[in-house]
Amino acid sequence: MRRFETPYMADWFAISLRWVMFVGLIVSLGLGQKLELALSWPLGLMVAWNLGMTALTTLNIRMKYHRFISIFVDLILTGAFFLVQGGLHGPAFWAGLLPILTASIYFEFFGALISAILFSALIIYTSTQVEGELSLAIPTAVVMVTLSLIFGFLGRRMMAHMRKNRSLYFDSEDRKQAIQNERMRAIYELTSALSSTLSYKRVLESALDMSAAALNPDPDEQSVSDPLVSAVMLFNGGKLRIGSARRFTTPDMRVTFDAAEGLLKKALDEGEPIIFKDIGYDPELGHIIALRTCTSGYLFPLRSGFNVYGVLLFAHPDPEYFNSERRNLLDIIGRQAVIAIQNARLYQDLVEEKERMIEVHEEARKKLARDLHDGPTQSVAAMAMRLNITRRMMVKDVKGAGEEIVKLEELAHRTTKEIRHMLFTLRPLILESQGLAAAVQAMADKMMETYSQKVTVTVDERVTTQLEMGKQGVIFYIVEEAINNARKHASAETIAVRLRQMEEGIALLEIVDNGVGFDIKSMTQAYDKRSSSSLGMVNLRERAELVNGLFQMDSAPGKGTKVQVYIPLTEDAADRLHHARSKK
Repeated sequence: MRRFETPYMADWFAISLRWVMFVGLIVSLGLGQKLELALSWPLGLMVAWNLGMTALTTLNIRMKYHRFISIFVDLILTGAFFLVQGGLHGPAFWAGLLPILTASIYFEFFGALISAILFSALIIYTSTQVEGELSLAIPTAVVMVTLSLIFGFLGRRMMAHMRKNRSLYFDSEDRKQAIQNERMRAIYELTSALSSTLSYKRVLESALDMSAAALNPDPDEQSVSDPLVSAVMLFNGGKLRIGSARRFTTPDMRVTFDAAEGLLKKALDEGEPIIFKDIGYDPELGHIIALRTCTSGYLFPLRSGFNVYGVLLFAHPDPEYFNSERRNLLDIIGRQAVIAIQNARLYQDLVEEKERMIEVHEEARKKLARDLHDGPTQSVAAMAMRLNITRRMMVKDVKGAGEEIVKLEELAHRTTKEIRHMLFTLRPLILESQGLAAAVQAMADKMMETYSQKVTVTVDERVTTQLEMGKQGVIFYIVEEAINNARKHASAETIAVRLRQMEEGIALLEIVDNGVGFDIKSMTQAYDKRSSSSLGMVNLRERAELVNGLFQMDSAPGKGTKVQVYIPLTEDAADRLHHARSKK
């Protein structure tokens, strides 16, 4: 026996015809008053046989030579029933139609004809045993053969119709499976393409191309131009801009959006995909020419946590195009696009961070060169001049030469202190051995010793214990940069450094001086001229970004300067901090 995936309809038709015949035979026996066990036992066997065939068909199981066995058993049991109930003189003499009907289903025309011939042979043979019955047997046999031809023809038509329907069913199933396979292939290719590239442009192009392939995978329909409109919009400079699009006009590609109202705002605020109608009435999307022929659309927000990158937009002229199946596909594609865009953004950030680190190192080198030129180099040049003067005075004015030597000694000591201070800021070993608080205090002491600059330090040790050494180093250089800027440009009497915990997970670093202050707006504009003060402010902002912090500066002429850096101590705090800034 063999089990099949789908039932054979021919078996069900044969079983159903048997039950109908059994009912007719039972009625015939009842009307002929021969419904007795001795006469109807073959009918009981036929009922049992049909029950067994029903069970096999229900389980989609077929015997080897299933059709031949079915017809053979029908012929044997029907022949026995024909003989037991009285042959041509019995009330159910027409029982021979049962194997003919079964054969017409399984073997169509020729099967019905052969079954009729075999049963007719049985009728004629039994008739020769009784005088006078042959004249009745021959017409009966002719009628059965004639009916077999009719049933065979009908069986052929019916089975041809069934085969056609079955073929259409399986073709439809195969087509559905092919479409599903094509969609899965498109999603796989999208995932592979997005995971194998860190290029923004390729990510956006792949997302739109694979979306179209997944939404419309039918090869027959692909031959017709699909009017699907799609676009990826990304935030740049606080506005949504078209990163890549399909079927957008040239003016459409230049449109920007504030995402402050309508569908875009709703999708970004809720963080969930939305399906919509009547695009032309939207206050922002209504400006896109390509969407004016569309009656339905789907927006998928590209966001991860608090980071919002933009939206995926799809629109179509068919109002029922975005059914649940297509929306599920777009959700899968959207989530993959978010991951790919996030990876591309991280990679871009790494590239920019690398370039910024190079600039920071280059700026540090230039700063060291400036400090050497303005400090020790000038002092050494001054000492050389004084030595020359002293050498000449040794001949004419010995007392004056002695005084000059004392001044030279003081200048040499001051130069030594400056060089040691520069070496300390280049590599503060105390930072590695004793931590940030000790390093900042040591720098304050050296400021007083070297430049007579008063610096007060207040550091909360609870904050420093939550900072890894890399962040402590960055914070140290932020403090050093801010203090040097105040010392050089602010003419401040006092500079105060404070590091404290502002709220859970966020620390606040403040460097405040009571110097002359400055106009921040004009100083920012002076960056193009690369003034030392404006570059110092840029360095502070870039170093604040290295610790994922937020930099703020408040100053005004005659009112001193306050530098503030908000430093997240955990990833959750960083998300909270930057999310709060994005809302402002």
